Formats: sequence, C-alpha cells, structure tokens
Amino acid sequence: MLLGCIGDDFTGSSDLANTLSKQGMRVVQYTGVPESPAAEDVDAGVVALKSRSIDPAEAVRHSLAALEWLRAQGCVQIFFKYCSTFDSTPEGNIGPVADALIEALGAEKVIVCPAFPGTGRSIYQGHLFVADRLLNESGMQNHPLTPMTDPDIRRWLAPQTRHAVGHVGAGAVLAGAASIKDALQAEHMAGKRLIVVDALRDADLMEIGAAADGLPLITGGSGVALGLPQNFARRGMMVPRATTWRGEAGKCVALSGSCSRATRAQVAAHRTSHPSFEISAAEVITQQLSPETVTNWALTSEGIPLVYSSADPESIAEVQRQFGRENAAQALEAFFADVARLLVAAGVPKILTAGGETSGAVVEGLRLTTLEIGPEIDPGVPALRAGNGLVVALKSGNFGAEDYFAKAAAVLGAGT
Repeated sequence: MLLGCIGDDFTGSSDLANTLSKQGMRVVQYTGVPESPAAEDVDAGVVALKSRSIDPAEAVRHSLAALEWLRAQGCVQIFFKYCSTFDSTPEGNIGPVADALIEALGAEKVIVCPAFPGTGRSIYQGHLFVADRLLNESGMQNHPLTPMTDPDIRRWLAPQTRHAVGHVGAGAVLAGAASIKDALQAEHMAGKRLIVVDALRDADLMEIGAAADGLPLITGGSGVALGLPQNFARRGMMVPRATTWRGEAGKCVALSGSCSRATRAQVAAHRTSHPSFEISAAEVITQQLSPETVTNWALTSEGIPLVYSSADPESIAEVQRQFGRENAAQALEAFFADVARLLVAAGVPKILTAGGETSGAVVEGLRLTTLEIGPEIDPGVPALRAGNGLVVALKSGNFGAEDYFAKAAAVLGAGT
C-alpha cells in the first residue's frame, strides 16, 4: 500500500476513494480500523471513521489507531480527509486530529485544502466558497452538528490547533507546483505548520498534488488528492488501471437523513415520480413509528421508494429544543440503521443513503467492513460493492444533482 487515508466520515471516505480510483489507483475503503492486513494489490487504503462529531479525544484515538494500521501496510504518505465544507466546531475535530498526526509523523509543513471545484467548493484568500457564496452564507451555517459561521479557514482552524496557521495564496498556486513548494517552505520558515492553500480549479489541485510529493502528511477534502496518484506513477511505484463494475438487479431503496439544501431539492424532485415516506425525530423518539412499519412500506412500494427526514432548519431547531440535539440525531441514525438491516434481510440488493451521519449509521448497522469502489454517480459519489448481493451509494448531503436518486439506482444496477 502506497497511500494511507484516514476519513472522518463514511461519505467523505467514499468520495476520496472515488477520486483516487478515477486516477488509476486500486482503492479499498475499510469501515473502521481493519483487524487483518490489506490485500497486496491495494495501492490506496481509505480507513473510514465516524469521528467528525465525536469527542475530540476519541477522534484522536481512533485516528491514531488508523494511522498505526496504515503504516503497518507500508504506506509512504498519509492523507487526512475531512469535508469540503470543513465541517467542525471551534474545538475540533479537524485541528486536534491534525495535531496528533503531525506529532506521530514528524510532519513540518502540512497542506490544509478542503477545496473541491467539481462540487463548487473553492478557496480564495483563505476563504471557503460554495459556488458563489461564502461558506457561512451557503446553508452550512444551519448545520445541526457543525454549523459553519466563519468562511475564513485560517481563523476557524486557529483555535483548534496548537500550531500556527499559514497561507499560500492563489498567486503562488496559479504559478504552479514549484511556486507552491517555495511558498510552503517560506511559511514553514516563518513558523507556520498547518498551511491553508488556495485552490480555484482542478488544475490547481493537480499542481498542489505535485507540490505535495514526498510530504508525510496532507489534509483536505478529496479534491486535493487528485494529483497524488501521478506522483507514485512517475516514480514507477504503481501502474494506473481502470475500475471494473457489475451491479445488482432488483429493488433499490433510498434513505435520506440529510437536511442540506442539495438533498432537500433532491428529495423534492424524487417525490414527484416515486413513493416517499417522511419521518420525524419526534415520531421516532416517542415510538409512534417503528422501523418495521417503514420497511414494510418500502418493500411494497413501486419504483425507488424514498424514506427521508430532510427537514428545514426551523423544524430541526424545534426538535432539538424539545428533545436535545444529540438525542434527536442519535434516534434518527439508529432508526435508519434498523430500516437498512431489515431491508437487506428481506433481500433488497441496492441501498442509497444521503447524509454523512445517516450513511455512517447504515454502514455500521449493516456491519459493512470493506467496500470496493465502482463508477462515479455524481462528482464525489461512487457506486460501492459491499459484498455478494449488495451494492450501496453513500452521498454527502451537499453532493449530487437533483435527479441523484434515480441516477444512483441506475448505476448500482449497471451491467446486470
């Protein structure tokens, strides 16, 4: 294994695996830290953790365990993957995990780059944009767990880390890899260890990737990994290869717990031509609705049935006031996991999930340990094989076109 990756949630990890696979790497995504060695033909291993919103000390512990396993597989470079909207609180968990990895690896200049232009995320003058909006005007300011109220990544990261935060601006990035290397070195000499790097285009990510050749640790969204495989190919350490895929025939069910603007638009579009079942945290917490009821509805519905709890920010706030933020989130996650288990037990071969927390709960509930990377459905979202007879797609809330659910079902069934 050449590149070892640590993802702080499951959808982001599959997003990263998709990026690396498209560049010719043989990639496997693991749920949690594996108990056995990786196969010998794996170029990049992505250890997917559910560490984004847990206690920072626990996030560090899980991340260091993942690092230990990846180093045991022979990895020569480590990538810490977080969301392209930099989802975190002022306490973490991006900063604490990055600090722990820096110490373990002895890393001196560490790129911080959540940019992903393919999905509208760009960084300019250290500020994160979602399409033409600053991060704090994009809807992310209403996130129920990690509300992002400041678009300046330097300022948001600073209280999370023990290290000084630097910046490489767009001018240096546009001048290419050599310029980026020089700018990183200059920031390092100025005492900066975590260095936010601007990126506006995929071409910028390729140059940043080239500049990262030989660095022990890189952090960012999946986009900045775009240029890393070529470093290994140039050195003759890997031969790029194409992804192969054969999907599954049969029923497909979509489970959505995301409240993002993109997912809410996808839910609205899907409901016009497919059955849908809306659930609420209140119904789940008070046990007015059971997983069995929802599962039976999905199994007897035509088309691509959608089970969703994608409420608007005002509704979410009211539920949180009534039941508590953590109670509401955990109840919905457990409910979706139970529904997924019942669906798979009934023989459903294709499951779609929307939302990082929902996807993580479903993956853990189904005890999916190894995911093989298939073709891309939408930017950042690949089809995944979870074993014989089961394929899945794990979508971050903000990703995907309006027809995502129908498109994903078609890709999961491709080749059958």
